[in-house]
Amino acid sequence: MAIQLLITDEDLVVQGDPIDGWTNLDSTLRFNEPASGSVELPAHPEVMAQLQPGNRIVVIRDQAFWCAGPLEIPQDYAWSVGDSSEPDPGKVSVSFSDDLARIAGYITWPDPALAWGSQPTTDSRQILNTNAETIIRTLVDENCGPGALAARQIPHLVLDTLAGVGTDTSVNTRFEGLLAACRRAAVNGGAIGFRTRQDGTQIVFGVYQPADLTGTARFSRGLGNLRSVQFKQSAPSVTHALVAGGEDAARTYTEVADTTAADSWWRVEKFVDQSSIADDTNGELTNAGNEELAGGSAPVELATVTVDTEDLKAGHDFFLGDRVTVELPTGLEVTDVVRSIHLQATPNGGEYVSSLIGSAEATSDPQTVRLIRDLGRRLGRLEASR
Repeated sequence: MAIQLLITDEDLVVQGDPIDGWTNLDSTLRFNEPASGSVELPAHPEVMAQLQPGNRIVVIRDQAFWCAGPLEIPQDYAWSVGDSSEPDPGKVSVSFSDDLARIAGYITWPDPALAWGSQPTTDSRQILNTNAETIIRTLVDENCGPGALAARQIPHLVLDTLAGVGTDTSVNTRFEGLLAACRRAAVNGGAIGFRTRQDGTQIVFGVYQPADLTGTARFSRGLGNLRSVQFKQSAPSVTHALVAGGEDAARTYTEVADTTAADSWWRVEKFVDQSSIADDTNGELTNAGNEELAGGSAPVELATVTVDTEDLKAGHDFFLGDRVTVELPTGLEVTDVVRSIHLQATPNGGEYVSSLIGSAEATSDPQTVRLIRDLGRRLGRLEASR
C-alpha cells in the first residue's frame, strides 16, 4: 500500500509537505455521484495551517489519483487532558469529497446566458434529440464551466475531449439539481458515466462509456479476491410505467415496460404524471418511463468485500459503472454494475477495498437520503412544467 495525502488551494497549488501521521482514511467513490471521505490527522500547527476553507485534498494511491476535491469539513478538532487517544497537540478529523461535489452545488437555469434577475418566468432549458454526452457536457459547461457566466464558473474546470459515447435523448429542466439532470441524460442516453479528475492545474470533467468486463473482472472465493459477499434480489416495484403527458382532453399516454421482469416475476404498474410534456415526439415520455424502470425492475443488491490482486485492482482494472462478474459460494454467478468503490486504510493495518455492485437501487445510503434525493428530482421536474 502506498497512499499519499496532499492539500491544495482552490487553484490546485500544493500548500505544504505531504501529510504525515494520518490514520483511518475512509474514501468512497460513487458512479455518477460525488465521492465522500474522511481522515484523521495529527493537529500539528503545520497541518492545521493547510486545513483552511476553500482548500482541497488529493488522495494518491499507488502513484495514481484516487480522489481529489474540496474539504467539506476542514477542521473537526479534539483534545482533552489525560486522553491517550488524543495526545498533544490533539487530532483533527477532516471530511472531503471529489470535485464532482462542486458541480453538484449548481442548479439548471432556464437561460444560463442571462443574469439571475433576467431569467424567463416560464421557459425551461430544453435540449432535444441530442447525443447524451453532448447534453451532459453542455449542461455543465453553461452552468458552471468555461461557458458559464463569470460569477458561476468553477475555477480551473475544463471539459475533457469528446469520448464519442452515448445515444440520442432529450432533457427538459428548470431549476433542477445540475447532477440530477446529468444523471437522467446518462441513464436515458446509453447508461454512460461522467466524472471529474485532476490533471495538473486543471479539473477535467468528462463523460465515458463503462466497460463490459464480465469476462475478465471476476470475483470469487476460488480466485482469492473475494473476502465476503451479501446478495439480495427483490421483487420489482415497477414493471410497467404508465406515463401520462399533456393535460385534460389533450393527454397523451405512453407505456414503457420491462417484459423480462414481468415474465420472471409479475406485472407491477406505476402511474407516472408528466403533464408538462405534451407528447412523446422527442421521446421525453419514454425517458420518464425508463427512469422509473431503472430504479424498480427486480433490483439486485450485491455488496462485496474484495482484495486487490496483481491481475485485478480497483481503479486500475475496473472502475465505476463497469459491469463485472461475482461468483457466489452457492455457485450462482451474478453480473452487474459497479456502483461504488470503498477504500479504508490505516498506516499499520493496510487497506481494504469493497465494491457495491448491483442495480441503480443498490446503495449504502440510508432510506431517508434516497427519499430526499428522489424528492429533489421530482421537484425539479415540477418546476420545469411551470
